[in-house]
Amino acid sequence: MPASNATAGYGARFGIEGPTTGVYTYVAEVTSITPPGWTRDTIEVTNLESPDKTKEYIASLVDAGEATITVNYLPSASDVLLAAFTAEKDKFRILLPSGTLALDFAGIVTGYEIGDLVGDDKMSATLTIKATGKPAFVAVP
Repeated sequence: MPASNATAGYGARFGIEGPTTGVYTYVAEVTSITPPGWTRDTIEVTNLESPDKTKEYIASLVDAGEATITVNYLPSASDVLLAAFTAEKDKFRILLPSGTLALDFAGIVTGYEIGDLVGDDKMSATLTIKATGKPAFVAVP
């Protein structure tokens, strides 16, 4: 059996596109990234002559799902995650650890939560983004 080629997620980054197309500002102290996923609904098309009295389906539209980004929360009056939340739509990039491949997607930030503030743990915040349109893997020079 051959050795695994698996790699860890260490070095992945999350970016928000700035005013210049294709230029991303990377968010500091990201602790986890859950990329958007793909799901597809189905449409029932069963009819009175469907073979073997079995329901039939066709593929419907694809839903790109949601991305979740968790960071070490660093309180700031110029919070980039809060700014992303107030924008109606942004473009985002998840840079994979290799640094040569990214998942780019447009999205609407649907949630921004600052975690519990307790004396014996770090502060964190979570950003939830509903992807809109088709995410794309792109080569990064």
